[in-house]
Amino acid sequence: MFAITGITGQVGGVVARSLLAAGKDVRAVVRSATKGADWSSQGCEIAIAEMSDTNALCAAFSGADGVFILLPPNFDPSPDFAESRRLVGTVREALKQASPAKVVCLSTIGAQAERPNLLQQLSHMEQELGSLPMPIAFLRAGWFIENAAWDVEPARTAGVIPSFLQPLDKPVPMVATTDVGRVAASMLQQQWSGKRIVELEGPRRITPNDLANAFSRLLGKDVRMETAPRDTWEALFESQGMKNPTPRIQMLDGFNEGWIEFERPDQTIKGTVALETVLHSLIERLPL
Repeated sequence: MFAITGITGQVGGVVARSLLAAGKDVRAVVRSATKGADWSSQGCEIAIAEMSDTNALCAAFSGADGVFILLPPNFDPSPDFAESRRLVGTVREALKQASPAKVVCLSTIGAQAERPNLLQQLSHMEQELGSLPMPIAFLRAGWFIENAAWDVEPARTAGVIPSFLQPLDKPVPMVATTDVGRVAASMLQQQWSGKRIVELEGPRRITPNDLANAFSRLLGKDVRMETAPRDTWEALFESQGMKNPTPRIQMLDGFNEGWIEFERPDQTIKGTVALETVLHSLIERLPL
């Protein structure tokens, strides 16, 4: 039995479907019976648990051959990352009490970076959960290609996409969520001891210009990237409702300046899903 958190999201859903296709039993960890209904119909056991509820999580993780941990994303955290720290503490205690056979956690490229940035929420997760006694693995994934969902509307309407990734010809390690979920499911079925780190990116690195060119081919119109000036970011993010945009800006600086990178870039696992495949899916899914 494999307990999967984040199962209603893109990555967690792929993890669960991959395990079910392999004939494995899956326990869907969801916040309500309503959210678990679809998974129940696919043969999953349902465990109701908030990620902030130690006792409920302990029950959900107990007796599991493996647990997949996906922290809810928080793009506008408090300056001290208090929200994610609380969740990590809860998850750690639940895993310690439940003592599943193994754990796989979704982490991120650059989790080892020491400079302040948004991704340090997952650096903290690695530090705290990495001291647990059971075998535990951290899957450090590159920038999700699905982040381009925000680019579909400007590509369609204006043919110009503002880019925070700069310069526009700089290759960025990106990966499809389908690849992330498949690799996580494979890891859950493997055996190892101690702490393990796996770094994952797509079949090739992608520049912002590559994104624009792919949109051009798929939409049948000219699409180009336009650099969003660095000195406008803070005001822009605040106008969008962010209370603390600094960690997000620091993260973007890390990608652009190159200090957010894989710890062992020459040893990354390569996914198979192409950029165009993901963008085509986004275009089809998002209404005109």
